[in-house]
Amino acid sequence: MKEMGSDLFIKVNDISICYNDYGKGDIPIIFIHGFPFDKLMWQTQLSLLCQDHRVIAYDVRGFGKSSIGSTQGSINLFADDLVNFMDGLKIEKAIVCGLSMGGYILLNAVIRYPQRFEAIILSDTQCIADSFETKEKRKKAISQIVAGKINDFAMGFIATVFSEDTKKTKGEVVEKIKSTILSTRAESVTATLSVLAEREDLCSSISQIAVPTLIICGEKDNVTPVEQAQFLHDTIPNSQLKIIDNAGHMSNLEQPDEFNRLVLDFLSSVMK
Repeated sequence: MKEMGSDLFIKVNDISICYNDYGKGDIPIIFIHGFPFDKLMWQTQLSLLCQDHRVIAYDVRGFGKSSIGSTQGSINLFADDLVNFMDGLKIEKAIVCGLSMGGYILLNAVIRYPQRFEAIILSDTQCIADSFETKEKRKKAISQIVAGKINDFAMGFIATVFSEDTKKTKGEVVEKIKSTILSTRAESVTATLSVLAEREDLCSSISQIAVPTLIICGEKDNVTPVEQAQFLHDTIPNSQLKIIDNAGHMSNLEQPDEFNRLVLDFLSSVMK
């Protein structure tokens, strides 16, 4: 196994993607982080799963150590980056897990490139487009960041993504995410806020997803609530829904042991 924490780089489209690639296995498991985070949010998952699987986590363009590129951002572009990233690593098929924005990217990709996926894991995500109210909130956040108030944005953001239990008992996790947000380039945060606001509704297309699908949602997720996860489950034919107690929007960080157990059980069922 490669040393944990070693970064690799590959040219994809108009950008350089930074990624980690650990372990061995015929079918890789790729993790896509949420907004506005980076691949480090998956370290707990990678360190466990790499013992028996090949696991990969990468920084979405503009985040972490991946370059932002010159192409106008969109969820379509992010999904193309994923598939071209797989091409660059000569991965024909993968099991892919996406959280929040990572789930938006994954849904877009699996609908447009279904032959590239062995199975998918959708965590704390949804298929709906932003409501008018949510778009307005994103515009206000952009104005806040442009005005140099990135710390205020970070504080407001972490207040919404963690459960109250996590905020009280796992301060180190909350601080780590806050630090990640503050270290992200402001231009990437504002550009991606616009991308998220303009993404298309995919709910009418998800019934065509044919691969095994695990849907995970934090019981106290106020960003992409359980009702949205339930809709995904009701609409995607070969899916299962698992709710994680005492977790908000960042279920893999808030309750990592339970999250990992659910993922391992799912992998066992699809990789027989």
